[in-house]
Amino acid sequence: MSNDTLPSLAPSQPAEPAKESKPASLWSDAWYDLRRNPVFLIGAAMLVLLVAISAFPGLFDTVGVDAKTCSLAQARKGITSEHWFGTDNLGCDVYSRVIWGARVSIIVGFVSAIVTALIGGALGLIGGFYGRWVDILLSRIAEIFFAIPSILGALLILAVIGRDNAGIGSVVLALSLLAWPMILRIMRAAVITAKHQDYVMAARALGAGPGRIMLRHILPNAVAPVIVVSTINLGAFIAAEAALSFLGVGIQSPQISWGLMIADARNRFLEAPLPLIFPALFLSLTILSVVMLGDAVRDALDPKLR
Repeated sequence: MSNDTLPSLAPSQPAEPAKESKPASLWSDAWYDLRRNPVFLIGAAMLVLLVAISAFPGLFDTVGVDAKTCSLAQARKGITSEHWFGTDNLGCDVYSRVIWGARVSIIVGFVSAIVTALIGGALGLIGGFYGRWVDILLSRIAEIFFAIPSILGALLILAVIGRDNAGIGSVVLALSLLAWPMILRIMRAAVITAKHQDYVMAARALGAGPGRIMLRHILPNAVAPVIVVSTINLGAFIAAEAALSFLGVGIQSPQISWGLMIADARNRFLEAPLPLIFPALFLSLTILSVVMLGDAVRDALDPKLR
């Protein structure tokens, strides 16, 4: 027998172990999709710019005119080198007021969305997990608030508080008090679905307590729809603040708000349209950026679309 036909006795090279890939999760997949979604990138860029304006208005107010300094001699002027957006009916610089007015709208929107998510999310988590009389009680309380129209209820709350005491805190209170039941229902439905999953049953069999099960196992898997709705609600709260200020029960002078600017400029719109156009434009762009952001987050976190 020739050497060519003999089997090779040389030790074979060990196969390289396959590299373990990091297991994919809903959040990692969602972030992967969001980074490649132009709608999310455009909406996020617009919102980041508006948040930066509200956080550091002095950096963007470069015209050198105080937003609260007005001169009737300069009333209803057009665009000039000194007044980039013109002046309003009282001779105040519209550009400076638009920049400083962003702070109120952004603060009201973000704080209302956060407070609503915390209250509704916590109550929905408790009611959906424990069920029975706890769930029935929380659901009946939520239905009482659901029966109150949002704008009408906010008008009533702010009317009771009074115009002299109206401010950012009162507007946030009025909006949050009427919006948390929606978050409760969404969180409750997600918790009821999640608590019957196998990983929750396994955690309960291993002796995990109710608090650990809710916070470590159910909450991370049920919070996604709450984040989506809270993102969309952010735009609704900003629009609601502008509407309440426009109606005269929200933010009051000398504070600056886009809704208040629109209300002050509406009577002389034909003579001087710029004091109304620019705050309305910034308000629309803010709501548009939030809607774009919310749509992108919803598509990324919705498992049915994957």
